[in-house]
Amino acid sequence: MTAITRLDDLLSGLKGAAPRRLAVAAGHDPHTLEAAMRAAAEGIALVTLVADKRRLDEMAATLGPLPAGVNVVDEADPSIAAARAVALVRSGQADVLMKGLVATSDYMKRILDRELGLLPPGRVLSHVTVLELPRLPRLLFVADVAIIPQPDVAAKMQILEYCLHAARSFGIVRPRVALIAATEKVSAKMPATVEADEIRRLALDGRFGDAIVDGPLALDVAISPEACRIKELDSPVGGLADILVFPNIETGNVFYKTATQLAGARVAAAVVGTTAPCVLTSRADDEESKLLSIALGCRLAG
Repeated sequence: MTAITRLDDLLSGLKGAAPRRLAVAAGHDPHTLEAAMRAAAEGIALVTLVADKRRLDEMAATLGPLPAGVNVVDEADPSIAAARAVALVRSGQADVLMKGLVATSDYMKRILDRELGLLPPGRVLSHVTVLELPRLPRLLFVADVAIIPQPDVAAKMQILEYCLHAARSFGIVRPRVALIAATEKVSAKMPATVEADEIRRLALDGRFGDAIVDGPLALDVAISPEACRIKELDSPVGGLADILVFPNIETGNVFYKTATQLAGARVAAAVVGTTAPCVLTSRADDEESKLLSIALGCRLAG
């Protein structure tokens, strides 16, 4: 498999393959509906909209009729719609879950329900984001930018494993991982550097399989060979990172928003650690971001 280096290739690579089954919780907002309809029309997913059928019928006047491959389960209450969509995934009737017009708190509550949810015991819920940046010739897999405020070493190890799974599903045979901090020097005054060094040592012992893991690394030397040359840094990851693991949600979230708002990054994202990928997008995200996130969920489900 040739490594996927652009998000458009992610979409094209799913066409012609067996479509995954997507359950959309409260799928009656326009951007979510447009993305789900396009995924169905292009053969990426077989879609079940757990949604208010009356509102879907009203939107059909603008968006057109639902294409083949879209099924509707009529449910007007968003919270109950989320529960029913989760149940479809839990029972094996769907491979990917997606958030529609339901509050994130309700969506996550249903996913995290100990009896009826999708998070296995002992697993950390996390969030993997794939970024396509105009000036970078490869995709970046980054985490965690949305869910875990202050991951400890054990959580960071699971986050790293999720990113490795995603990168490998894109055809990156031996991913390069940068454990991000403010400096390359290990200092007890900066816990992120100490934890990065601990994880690096575990990687050298084979903890993460065929992957190159280094840290602590500052962001510039993680992605810029020129920065490594100037700083005279000898790192097996230096300038070539496929994966960035951030020390906390502040650094990850600021990086994500800088990349998307100022650097023109395209993005796909999914909640992972669950028994099936869960697409979690903002109501403000456009159709393209939602479609790309559906595609990521389908890739990870594969």
